[in-house]
Order: sequence, then C-alpha cells, then structure tokens
Amino acid sequence: MNKTILVVDDEKIIRESLSYVLNEEGYNVKEAENGNDAYDQLLKESFDLVITDLEMPGMKGIELLEKISDLNVQTSVIIITAYGSLTTAITALRKGASDYILKPIEFDEIIIKIKRLFEIKDIMLENKVLRNEINRQYDFENFVGKSTSMKKVFEVIKTVADTDSTVLITGSSGTGKELVARALHYNSRRKDKPFIAFNCGAIAENLLESELFGHKKGSFTGATVDKDGFIKAAEKGTLFLDEISEMPLNLQVKLLRVIQEKEFNPVGQVLPIKADIRIIASSNRNLLEEIKKGKFREDLYYRLNVVEIELPTLKDRREDIPLLANYFLNKYRIEMKKEVKGFEDSVIRALMNYDWKGEVRELENIIERAVIFCKGDLISLKDLPSAFYQQELQTDYSSGNLQDSVRNFEKEFIIKTLRMYDFDKEKAAKQLGIGLSTLYRKIGELEIEI
Repeated sequence: MNKTILVVDDEKIIRESLSYVLNEEGYNVKEAENGNDAYDQLLKESFDLVITDLEMPGMKGIELLEKISDLNVQTSVIIITAYGSLTTAITALRKGASDYILKPIEFDEIIIKIKRLFEIKDIMLENKVLRNEINRQYDFENFVGKSTSMKKVFEVIKTVADTDSTVLITGSSGTGKELVARALHYNSRRKDKPFIAFNCGAIAENLLESELFGHKKGSFTGATVDKDGFIKAAEKGTLFLDEISEMPLNLQVKLLRVIQEKEFNPVGQVLPIKADIRIIASSNRNLLEEIKKGKFREDLYYRLNVVEIELPTLKDRREDIPLLANYFLNKYRIEMKKEVKGFEDSVIRALMNYDWKGEVRELENIIERAVIFCKGDLISLKDLPSAFYQQELQTDYSSGNLQDSVRNFEKEFIIKTLRMYDFDKEKAAKQLGIGLSTLYRKIGELEIEI
C-alpha cells in the first residue's frame, strides 16, 4: 500500500513542485495551503507523513505539529525551514518532528530522508508487532496446566516477575525451564529490553569466559578486536543462564561479583563495567549435591536461589497431559494448515500411560509428528510412534480362563481411567459410561487400591 503524504506550504510553487516530485516517486500526495486547512484534512483522513513549512499565515508549523501530537496518530512530521529559522526547527524536533529540511529545497535530499523515515517506521512497527506477539505468547493465560503443582508455579511466577530478584529454576530436562524464564522477563518492567539466553553447557570451557564477559583486543591469541559478551548484550534486560551447574568454578567467582557488585571485567580489561541486568538461572542437577562434590560454590548458590521455582515432571502432573496435547495439536494444525480436530480416546489413554522421559518437550515432538502423519479428522494410535500402540497391546490379560481374563482387563481399564482423571471418580465414571455407585462397587469387587 502506497504511503500517503500531506504537503503544507503557503507558497504555491513549493507546494506544487514538492507534490509533483513525490507523486513521481509513487507516493499518494495531497496539498494544504495553510495549517488550518491541513488540520481539517487530518481530522478527516490519515496520513503517514506531513511535510510542513514553519512560517505560514494563521496556524504556524509548530502549532500544527503540536495538534498532530495531540491527535495521537501515527503521522510523522518533517519541517521545512529557512536557514535563519534553524533554532525554531530544533525546537520542532524536540516537540516530536522526525526531521527537517532547509530552503531552498533539494529534492534528492528530501526523497532520501522520506525513504529512510518510512524504512525506520516499518521496522519499528514490525518490532512492535513482534513484541506484542512475544508478550502474548508468554502471558500467564497461555500457560497450560490445571494441576495443583503447576498452579503453584504460576502463582510464584506472578509474584516474582516484576521484581529484580534472581531466580533459580530447577527441574528435569524438557520441563520448560526456559519458557518460565521468558515468562518472568516478558511480565516484568524489563520486557522491552533484551532477553538473552546463554547455555553454560553448550560452549567449550576455554571460550566460555570470553563469550559471557567479553574481551579486549589482544587479551589472548585470536582476540583481534574488542568483543562484547552476553552480559553486555543483556544490558537493562534479563540474562538467562541455562544449566548453570556446567559453569567452571573460576567463572562462578566472576558471576558472583556480577550479582553482588553489579559490575564485571571483560577479559583483558582492568577497569570494571557496570551491569544493569536481572539474572535467572536454571539447572537440571541438584546444586546442593554439586556443592558437596566441590563442583559448585555455596555462596553463588544462595545468591542465585533468592526464589526457587521447581518444575514438576509430567509424571507428577498427568492430568495436564490432555490439555498439553490439545494445546500442541492446535499449534501444529494451524502451522501445517491441517483439518485435524482432536484425538481418539485410545490416543489420550496411551499418552496418559506413557513414561515421558523427555518431559513436555518430548510430548510436543510426539504431537507434531502425529499431526504430520494424521490423514483424517482425529489422531489415532497409528499416527504415534510404535511404542505407543505396542504399549496398548502388550498387557496380557489371559490367566487360564475367560472369567479371570475379563476381570483382569476390567481392573486394568478402570485403573488407567482413574489415573487419566487424577482419581476424580465422578469424571472417571462419566468416561467409563457407568454410574458413580457402580464405579465404587467395581473398585471394591476388583480390589482396586486408591
């Protein structure tokens, strides 16, 4: 869509010449011979840019600029001024004008300035959209989980997000530690500043110090230029140190200084640099055990562990599996533009009974794969890896006679359904298609331990 420009000047020759040149460049251009006329047009339609002279009869350019600001519209303003009015042009810049041009007008110069202005506006708009999308993605309403353990996690995140306190996130690999770190950042006062994730175990030990703290030219072989590290990159924002247990002891001392003194020294630099960052760390190892082994500093542990958020495993929150499965299903069917509406009951049972060693990350991968292979409306067992439908078939219910086999099958089926609904008997009975009293009777007859 072509950009729209309003040219405002009481001198007809300047107004028409500028309009002609800008039309030739592909812009939609309208004219106004004074500030009042321009303001009337602005009230009726929107413009991407107003180019206005400063000195005009009636409403002057500065007043028009102020009225445009009051309208709170996305309209940029470029001021036209004579050299003698340069001080007024500077005042206009302070009041919100994007740029100024001097008379006599150089058309090549103004075309370059307009193109640059629109490029910057487009980038800023794109960044705003991306920031809004990121904020929406990490909004608390988009966290999936109704289990008691996850509700506790959500409450802690809400409480601590808008502080600068260090946070230690613990839990098995794949439980979503970085997701929590991003939620803390994007719900804090630092949300418009950088979120920098640094994996302490993914970088060779001899490069770790330089990557994290930066270095000065000539500080070691190969240091041919100055380099900012991840701490500098996170200035005013959040630094997420993933797998903090992998950090060598000598760097743990330097990190402790960053937390305590809010300053650090790049490799090869004597004078410290101030660091205005929030630090969030994560570990899938027990740091207290690492301290006993002499692999982690106790003083650093207590500096990091002002607030600890411990993420439960899927085994401890099985009731969240159907919710997570549907969340990932919706995500990937939109991405892949597939008309997949849900899951067959056997799939939910298989997911509920699976041993999720890879945690939430593994579950997401399984659902993505299922959406790829699904040919119908519902995901079936055949769309899952073979381990899932073999799991459904592997139980041997036969024990010599039909009556015992039926009893064993019925008992196992009821136990699986109860687990699916976190032993909520009303929900389990509804799923089984029997009354609640019947379920209680079955539990007694089949000697099911609750």
